[in-house]
This record gives sequence, structure tokens and C-alpha cells, in this order.
Amino acid sequence: MLVQPWDANLDEAEWQTWIAEGHDFGLLSVNGLPGQAPVAVPTHFTSNGNHLLVHLARPNPVWKAIENDPHVLFTVFGDYAFIPGPWRAKAGTPPTDGVPTSYYTAVQFTCRAHIVDDVEAKAELLRRQLAHFQPDGDHAPVAVDQPPYGRMLPGIRGLRLEVTEVLAKFTYDDHKPVEHRTAVADHLTARGQGLDVPTARQQRRRLDRIGPWKP
Repeated sequence: MLVQPWDANLDEAEWQTWIAEGHDFGLLSVNGLPGQAPVAVPTHFTSNGNHLLVHLARPNPVWKAIENDPHVLFTVFGDYAFIPGPWRAKAGTPPTDGVPTSYYTAVQFTCRAHIVDDVEAKAELLRRQLAHFQPDGDHAPVAVDQPPYGRMLPGIRGLRLEVTEVLAKFTYDDHKPVEHRTAVADHLTARGQGLDVPTARQQRRRLDRIGPWKP
């Protein structure tokens, strides 16, 4: 993932906060077996220290690929929007001369995957995930000897993704003049489609922190 200087995270807390705000769905990418394409699996995840926690169905084709090569990527992205060319036209030029782009946030984790097959360890992984996704506790106990989870645990395998590197990208035209960024954020808010509003929120947040871009 290419990260230009103006797209880089301002500190580790920036991407950590963004993840903690509810960005907990991503794409697990695994090197394919020799002669085969890579395997990609969209999935929810939770974190535990420097590990990401995932569980997948046992028949998933990802397992053979991970056993062959445990070095994987996990990518989370969001707050994205298409920015039409006229919004980016330089002052004094025809609007049609503006070049469109995409705004988005992406956090990419390089990991070493550890497969979890021990039944109690899988149960604990599920408990941690449910504590995150259903914090009110409105679910049956996850116990290896009780329904409904006890009889389902053999059908899944867990993954502890040991994070070895993090690459974060916040691409919101931060190298453009303040007036330009403010105007685009206003356009996004007015359009109000898809993720326009949270995208505008990210752009304004970065604008407040960076101000005029200084190489």
C-alpha cells in the first residue's frame, strides 16, 4: 500500500482510535498455494494486545494456505468516498479540468497467523469476540459442554494474528490548500450519500490537526 507523506498517520494513536471507533471488519489476505491465486476472506475481528482474533468455518479454503505460509495481511478500510473532478479543480481553471480521486482510511496489519484448534482456547476466543460485539451479554454462555456453542465449536477454527507491522493511510487531500479541503468537506456533507458524512468528518479532523500542509 503506497502511503504518501501527506497521507501518513500523524501518530499511532490516530489509527488506534479509528479502529476502536467501530472499524472491526476487514479482509484477511493469505498467500495462495503454489500455482494458485491468493485467498481473501472478509470477516469481523477483535483485538487482544498485539493480536487480532478471528474465527472461520472449518471448511474454509484459507486453512491450507495458512498452513503453507502463515505470513498474512489483514486490511481494514472505511470512511471512503469518490471525489468528482470539478470539486478538485484549481482556482481559475474550468471545473472539468479537475481530476477525480478517492478519499479513504485504510489500516493494514502484517501478521503471523497462529491457528487455534484447542476447544477451550476456541471458546475463550469466542468469549472475547462476544464481549466486544455483544457487550450487554445477551447470549448463551460459551461453554465447551453446553449448547448452543458446545456442539458448534468443532465446526470452526480460530486464528490469532500476531501483528508484526502496521501501515495506516488517511488520504483526504491533506497536501491541498486549507480552502480546498474545507470546500470538499462541505460538498461531501451536502451530497450526503453513502459514507460522505464520515468521510467529511475525517477530512475536517485532519485539517484541524494539520492545518496548512508543510512538506
